[in-house]
Amino acid sequence: MAEIIQKDGIWAFDADALRLTPGRDRNVSVLRRTLGELVVPLGALAGISFEQGRRSGRLRLRLRDGADPLLHATGGRLAEIHDPYQLTVEPDRYGVAEYFTDEVRDALLLEQVPGTPVTGYLLPGPRLPLSVSAGDGTAGFDGERVRLEWNWKTEDTKAAAGPRTLALADILAVEWQPSAGLENGHLRFRVRGAPAKVRAKYDPNAVELWGFKRDPLMALVAAAVQARLPHPSAALPEASRTAEEEPEADHDALLRRLRELGELHRGGVLTDEEFAMAKQAVLKRM
Repeated sequence: MAEIIQKDGIWAFDADALRLTPGRDRNVSVLRRTLGELVVPLGALAGISFEQGRRSGRLRLRLRDGADPLLHATGGRLAEIHDPYQLTVEPDRYGVAEYFTDEVRDALLLEQVPGTPVTGYLLPGPRLPLSVSAGDGTAGFDGERVRLEWNWKTEDTKAAAGPRTLALADILAVEWQPSAGLENGHLRFRVRGAPAKVRAKYDPNAVELWGFKRDPLMALVAAAVQARLPHPSAALPEASRTAEEEPEADHDALLRRLRELGELHRGGVLTDEEFAMAKQAVLKRM
C-alpha cells in the first residue's frame, strides 16, 4: 500500500482503489470538507501526474471521461482549490509523491486500464440527503425529488410562487455555473415543459449564485442529481445508430432527427461534442 499524508489531505492506494481523504487544515475548501472521503476505483483513472514547485508540488489525478458525476456536472469550471483530485505536496515529501505516482502508474499498466471514456458512472456522487443554502435559495435532494426554497434576497415574483418540488423523472438536465467577474452563477434544473432561456434571477427552477463562500456546495447538489440521470453517453449511441443503421430513412425522417438532436443538445442531454458527432452522422445520410 502506498500512502502520502499532507495538511491538504491523505491519499492512500491499495492496488484496487485510491482513498482520498481531505485534510483538516483551515485552507482546505468547504466543498472538499463537505464532500468527504472519496474512494476512486482504479478502473476510473486515466492517469496521474506529479508537478514539483519551489514552495510546493501538486499531485493530480485524471479520471476517465464520464466516470464521475461531479466532474461532469461542473464541466471543468471547478476552481483548483475545490478540486478533490488534486493534492498539495510539501517539498520534504516530493520523494513520497514520486513513489506514489509510480505505484499508481504501474497498476494502471499492469491492469491495462484504458484511458477511453466510460459508458456509466464509476463513482456514486455525493452522499444523500443533501441540502445547501447559497445565493437566493436552498436546494435539497433526497434521491427522488429536488426541493427549492427561497430566502429574503430572492426576486419578488420568483419568491411569490413559493417553494418548488421537482421530481427526478421530470428533470432533463442539471447545470452548475460559478459566478465569474460581474456575471452571477447559478444551479439550474432543466425541466420538461419549462422555458429554455430564463435568467436564473427569475427562473423558478434555478438558484442564483453571487460568488460567496458556499456557492461551490451547489455543485454537490448538481452532482448528486447528475448521478441519477441517464449517463451522458447513453444518448449518443442511440443517436448515431438511428442515423447509421437505417439506410431506408427518408429526407423528412432525417430532418426530424436533426430537430430531435437539437432539442437534446439544448436540454443538456447531449454535450457539444456528442451533438456534433451525432449531427455529422445524420448529415452524412442526407
